[in-house]
Order: sequence, then C-alpha cells, then structure tokens
Amino acid sequence: MQPGDQPDMSQLLQQAQQMQQQLMAAQAEIAATEVTGSAGNGLVVATVTGSGEVTGITIDPKVVDPEDVETLQDLIVGALADASRAAGEVASQKLGPLAGLGGGGGKPGLPGF
Repeated sequence: MQPGDQPDMSQLLQQAQQMQQQLMAAQAEIAATEVTGSAGNGLVVATVTGSGEVTGITIDPKVVDPEDVETLQDLIVGALADASRAAGEVASQKLGPLAGLGGGGGKPGLPGF
C-alpha cells in the first residue's frame, strides 16, 4: 500500500476473520489440553486443563501425616501452581502471535497497522 492510499476494507475484514478463526481454534485446543504440575518430587501431582480447570490431584500416601497437615497443604498448593504455570506455557505456545487478540487484557490489533 502506498502512502495516502486507502486500505482495502474487504481485505482487512478477511484478515480479521482469519485471525479470529485461528484464535478460536487455538483457544479450543488449549482448553482440551491437560497438563500436570508436581511438588515434593512428585509426591503431589495436580492435573489441569489449559483453561485452568483442575481435573485431578494425586497424593502419595507417604505425605499423609495427620500430625503435619500443613506440609500436605503446601505441597498441594505447589503442585497447583506448577500446573498453572505449565498451562500458561501451553497457551503461549499455541497462541503465539495471536496472544494479544484474546481480549484477556492484551492489546488487540492487526499485523502491520
């Protein structure tokens, strides 16, 4: 496009629709992906979807001590935090350059504008 030329609105609309379709496909793929996080060298493992839904917790019986519930609680929180971090990495990888288009606080825009 030359300086002073008007942008082709139909081309812009088509590009926006393609980007929206790519974003929606990536978001669906992220939501369907399960990731795990662990704490205590695998004593507690949390499984979450890419959208952050907790789908499972596995606790090794070795850490179940009625005299020390606090350690178990800390391990669960740590495993959930690790799983959440992994889910964020999956989202970043799948969305790539579309990351700012999801309306999640990013600044939407069209490439080249």
